[in-house]
Amino acid sequence: MARSHVAVAIGTAVVVSLIVSHLIVTLGFPQVDLRQWRLDPGSHDRQQTHFFNAKQNGEVAEDPSQYLIGVGKADITGPVVELNLMGYANTSQVGTGLRQRLYSRSFIIGNPGDTSERFVYMVLDTQSGDTAIRNGILEGLRNLGPEYSIYTPKNVAVTGTHSHAGPGAWLNYLLPQITSLGFDKQSYQAIVDGALLSIQRAHQGLTVGTVSSGSAKVSDANINRSLYAYLANPKAERDRYTDDVDKTMTLLKFTRASDGKNIGILNWFAVHGTSLLGNQTVVAADNKGVAAYLFEQDIAKNADGANAADGFVAGFSQANVGDTTPNVLGAWCEDGSNQECKLEDSTCGNKSQDCHGRGPYFGLNDGGVKSCYEIGKRQFEGAKGIYASSDFTAITGNVRSFHTFVDFANYTFTLPNGTVATTCPAALGNSFAAGTSDGPGAFDFVQNDPGAPSNPFWNVVGSAIAPPGEKQKKCQYPKPVLLNVGEAKVPYDWSPNIVDIQVLRVGQFIIIVSPGEATTMSGRRWREAVHNAALSKNIVPSATPPIVVLGGPANSYTHYIATEEEYSVQRYEGASTLYGPHTLNAYINSTLTLLPYLADDTTGTSPAGPTPPDNRERSISLITGVVYDGAGIGKQFGQVTKDVSASYTLGSQVEAIFVGANPRNNLRLEGTFTAVEKQGSDGAWVAIRNDEDWELVLEWKRTNGLTGTSDAKITWDTSISAPETGSYRLRYYGDSKAVGGRITPFNGTSGGFSLA
Repeated sequence: MARSHVAVAIGTAVVVSLIVSHLIVTLGFPQVDLRQWRLDPGSHDRQQTHFFNAKQNGEVAEDPSQYLIGVGKADITGPVVELNLMGYANTSQVGTGLRQRLYSRSFIIGNPGDTSERFVYMVLDTQSGDTAIRNGILEGLRNLGPEYSIYTPKNVAVTGTHSHAGPGAWLNYLLPQITSLGFDKQSYQAIVDGALLSIQRAHQGLTVGTVSSGSAKVSDANINRSLYAYLANPKAERDRYTDDVDKTMTLLKFTRASDGKNIGILNWFAVHGTSLLGNQTVVAADNKGVAAYLFEQDIAKNADGANAADGFVAGFSQANVGDTTPNVLGAWCEDGSNQECKLEDSTCGNKSQDCHGRGPYFGLNDGGVKSCYEIGKRQFEGAKGIYASSDFTAITGNVRSFHTFVDFANYTFTLPNGTVATTCPAALGNSFAAGTSDGPGAFDFVQNDPGAPSNPFWNVVGSAIAPPGEKQKKCQYPKPVLLNVGEAKVPYDWSPNIVDIQVLRVGQFIIIVSPGEATTMSGRRWREAVHNAALSKNIVPSATPPIVVLGGPANSYTHYIATEEEYSVQRYEGASTLYGPHTLNAYINSTLTLLPYLADDTTGTSPAGPTPPDNRERSISLITGVVYDGAGIGKQFGQVTKDVSASYTLGSQVEAIFVGANPRNNLRLEGTFTAVEKQGSDGAWVAIRNDEDWELVLEWKRTNGLTGTSDAKITWDTSISAPETGSYRLRYYGDSKAVGGRITPFNGTSGGFSLA
């Protein structure tokens, strides 16, 4: 996560704590009503064929390369206006509209002959996985009945693409709730229900098929934003790799046996979801959302040529993302000097605020929109190249999984060199407040600052939260403890101390499911340790060497995982490594301890471990709801107040403004707020674009708080997908809230226009 203005955000913590304490004393914990929303599964259902319900009952299958496979996709778009976006921790970044809907994509792999051998890997267009979200999904699966009882905490992985442009206020712990003014049940429920629907679609479409793996280098979609810290790793280790970030994309292809058609792909590639900058406020899924959209659209247009089935799903999962950035032109000073930022600490004139990463289309002043599309396109092209190649490895063998919780507040273990190490309660250091070149911080904080705090204001803030004792200071050394979040418990836990340890296996393919953002070298060490142990412990036969990937941030959000050497430098990633210098080794040790549960001859199940706190029902919310909407005197909802022109040339921006209503009244899940309609030769209008499409944008603006009036602007960028010439119009779908709470749907239509 790239923290922008995080110092200001956390500085409000003291004030928030006082308000919260007062609320608790006087009112108890507030209950937040679920805002009205609509789930219309029928509107976007994908055709599911070749159901394999007989195999759900454990019918024996003898071919070790045959699996039950299923893919599913569903809408998780939460409130797109009047809610802080999750990722930059920027209190001023409040949603004002929608560029592209967010989705959950689920992938199920199972043994046709044994229902206990199955897992589901989910890719959500969110900043991360989360304890609250995962608990909601698991509860929902239990409520679906016995058929879904095979999906448990052991085999459900909830990962996020790490987009920084989606609605926030859905996380379990207090720290990330501060900038969003708490927890919003509407935002939370949209994610949970959409994620469940994606699992249901994958489950209902289960079919016998094969899984195969391919990989390729994607050279131009990421660089290292924290090179100085990376260079602290041993030279001999660095010399083993050609790049200072992982450039390899690893991809799984799912092929059904009945007709040999592919039903989906799932890949892993490391690049931060920070192409869209902290100064833009329109919701989207960032570069991985673009990549998935382009792949699915490309398949839909050429299904026969791509040997693909209807309802093809493309998942672009995150990997060891910690020190990567999509801003591939590097970090430069925006102070007029046009110099590169200082390597050691990413400063300009000893300050971090003017140091900003530049995407491939820097200079357009569009909030990173075109750069985002380009980085997504590069990932799509990399995945398409793998998909089209013949160089795939067949996956064969059993399906296994484990999950446990481990308390990292005081986890003692033995390092490979024989010494005993211990982790610490979660804490954030000075350089956390400095942010990164993707999103600089504030005040006088800089990266690579291992010294003691010298800012009197922050000394007061840190003491008000939870002053660290000498034991904590010594354990976290050389990190100076700025925010002792692991020992802050009022009004509830600020950050997780209990972490998820999870690994999935299908044949020789092993997926490490990481709750934190592992840096490049951390991911390499973790993967290598699992690879070697899988061979030495005979978990994977030597005849089929293990293929190991790392996916995350997943299940919870535990910030960063830096190597011990990177931790000693205390740039942003090291300062955000919560559990002290031995954090990475603790994750590796916990993983390897449980790895035998992936073996073919394993018996029993991994221990559950300690239960993390569930703060969903006690989370504070200072987020106000929608009171009412007004159309204005003499106007109606959906009425056009600024119409389109009569004609446009291809490549133009087409826009119209309508009398609007608050999009929070109805999230229109599995539906749309916007549409482009084309007139056919018979005079009928057919929708050809909607909220799913990158080029169609809804921007909403409150024009008068007292009267409740607002504008809804729809913009269609015809330069992106080269639409056909013809006659078109724009349509807006909204829902207005009257005094008293009644919500009424409406729609509005622009005038017709020609495109030539």
